[in-house]
Amino acid sequence: MPTTPSSPTPCIGIIANPVSARDIRRIVANAGNLQITDRVSMLLRVLSAAGSLGVTRALMMPDKGGVSAMLIRSMARQHELQHVFPKVEFLDMVPTTTVNDTFLAARMMRDAGVKVIVVLGGDGTHRAVVRECRDIPIAGMSTGTNNAFPELREPTITGLAVGLYASGQISAAQALATNKLLEVSINDGERQDIALVDAVISTDRFIGARAIWKLESLSAVYLSFAEPQAIGLSAIGGLLQPLDRRSPGGLAIALSDYPALRRLQLLTPIAPGMVRPVGIAHWESMPANQHFTVAQDAGVVALDGEREMTFESGDRVQITLRENAFPTVDVAACLQFAADKGLFRLSSQPT
Repeated sequence: MPTTPSSPTPCIGIIANPVSARDIRRIVANAGNLQITDRVSMLLRVLSAAGSLGVTRALMMPDKGGVSAMLIRSMARQHELQHVFPKVEFLDMVPTTTVNDTFLAARMMRDAGVKVIVVLGGDGTHRAVVRECRDIPIAGMSTGTNNAFPELREPTITGLAVGLYASGQISAAQALATNKLLEVSINDGERQDIALVDAVISTDRFIGARAIWKLESLSAVYLSFAEPQAIGLSAIGGLLQPLDRRSPGGLAIALSDYPALRRLQLLTPIAPGMVRPVGIAHWESMPANQHFTVAQDAGVVALDGEREMTFESGDRVQITLRENAFPTVDVAACLQFAADKGLFRLSSQPT
């Protein structure tokens, strides 16, 4: 299918986290790990689908985990199967196998002018990409532990949606959705960060292994959205007061297991295979752009399931919900529009 004149060389970015879904929550919850071969299989399906719709280039983050090397070998073997792959080019960077790889790759892709960034990872990987370039749409695929933000979907379908948008066959107005996020500020901007789904306040005083799952250390949960079918800390809100990711506002929940403060207990899937009672003291809606000040004196702010920001007595921690904060490819909307307009129909040949 030809591309439009406005997009002569459609280019997408690919950030595939080779170590997502390997934190301590996978051990304590008896959950499985997504192997490198599975990640590569997902990428092959995305690239083949996007290539069939005119995407000719893909800039990819290199890695030391084996994803990029296996992908190139697999693409070479599959050309005889008539797959149409974009030309994959690796960014000129030295991988460190830390989140800094994602930060740098996202910036480089933004500077290179990619139309969309395909992300393979969990909530943390998607957060890292959005933190560095909120103006570039992302298409997320779930490969993490607790995946509240990236939706579970066949990669081929994601690749088709990415191809339709990146090649210019569907406009931004038709292809993209806007998303909420939470801004976290310490001492009026002295330190700042974001969360796509949940910002959680813990009494811990250290970062440690980052992944957070012990309920006894948690005092508050702030959510940009809360879906009942989610797993992880956002499931607390999803089973208490569901909030769609496209609906306005967020949700703030105070936690406590002290009988004098606890209003109810909520049975919640806080990790894969781990369902626990959570004590709820109070909850309220979070209007957009309204600052919520954290009551706890000192501790850690966990962003999308990982400890990121420590604060001490005297520090002022505020959480603010922002709407229309960054775009994502709306896969369902893209495919619906393409079907309605007949974009997948090929001209018939005379017999």
